[in-house]
Amino acid sequence: MKVLMINKFLYPNGGSETYIFKLGDALKAHGHEVQYFGMEHEGRCVGNAVNAYTSDMDFHGGSKLSKLTYPIKTIYSSEARKKIRLVLDDFKPDVCHLNNFNYQLTPSIILEIRKWEKESKHKVKIVFTAHDYQLVCPNHMMNNPATHENCEKCGHGAFTNCTKGKCIHGSTAKSAIGTMEATFWKIKGTYKQIDTIICPTQFMKSKMDYNPVFKEKTVAMLNFIDAVEWKDTAKKNYVLYFGRFSEEKGIKTLISACRELPEIHFIFAGTGPLEDEMKGVKNIKNVSFQTGEALETLIREARFSIYPSEWYENCPFSVMESQMYGTPVLGADIGGIPELITVGKTGELFKSGDKADLKKQIQKLWSDKVLTDVYSQNCKDINFDTLEQYYQKIMRIYGS
Repeated sequence: MKVLMINKFLYPNGGSETYIFKLGDALKAHGHEVQYFGMEHEGRCVGNAVNAYTSDMDFHGGSKLSKLTYPIKTIYSSEARKKIRLVLDDFKPDVCHLNNFNYQLTPSIILEIRKWEKESKHKVKIVFTAHDYQLVCPNHMMNNPATHENCEKCGHGAFTNCTKGKCIHGSTAKSAIGTMEATFWKIKGTYKQIDTIICPTQFMKSKMDYNPVFKEKTVAMLNFIDAVEWKDTAKKNYVLYFGRFSEEKGIKTLISACRELPEIHFIFAGTGPLEDEMKGVKNIKNVSFQTGEALETLIREARFSIYPSEWYENCPFSVMESQMYGTPVLGADIGGIPELITVGKTGELFKSGDKADLKKQIQKLWSDKVLTDVYSQNCKDINFDTLEQYYQKIMRIYGS
């Protein structure tokens, strides 16, 4: 089988890139042919045989002239259509697997795939993995950055709410472009041409299903995680947060709770705009961004970790990773987080944004080492899909 992976970034940039690279490697390991289509970039590490990519679009830089043309290019891209056509003509894929494509590649590539299918008489299946809420929310987060409130106003197709709320970077102009982009493709009905939409959680599926067109196409399928060796690691007396230090992640609420629990030692590992908020909090140690063995050790040795998010998290890898390393998770009851924690077995939940409940649950877990040790041992039984298991499932989607 020939699979064309489509993603705007073709270099390590985030979760969607990790997804396409690892899935692509698994497909190739099983004898399938895989090529990639997206933007050109100096860091690009995958590609296609004809070296056809769209121009790199930097929304935060670039010349004045390029910035003037961006509003048009983010809605419809004739360049993307021309470049993907070169790949389609050469590679002749059986599956086009879309990932993050809005704004830089635009949904115009879907039109070109179907046009090529008709003209070449070569059947192609279009699969889309939803890494965020872009198809039902122009700012992709279902969260208004100005008010930090979760918002579902655009969920049923009333995209003008994006402009009213200045939901994209707090800018009326950028939000208006987002509204136009979403409305344009809604009117054209382009997303009807997608065969299957993979949602990494039931929660995301429920939000995507607001659109009756999507409801017939969505399937919930948790992301895969690398299998790790189980180790009975001696726990140390600290609670861990690892991730981004930002408002939507619930950092302000967590720091406030930490201030009121001076007897508990917290380690924060990460970076972000709210890094200064923890300065002067004596029981918080900020070890900055960690990776590899250093991060693994931090996770394995923690009594438990906290994931205090206040936005509609999709399928946070951090929650899965913590449990795979044998560390229970205290997670916010929001988005897809509850689907990843077995309450009373591998962790607990608290009411998102509720400092009092967060404090209560931290104290409960901290004061009962026997309980957290039991939760840690229970993590042995976690059955998140490995890449191989995920591969088996996605082949059924590709082939069905």
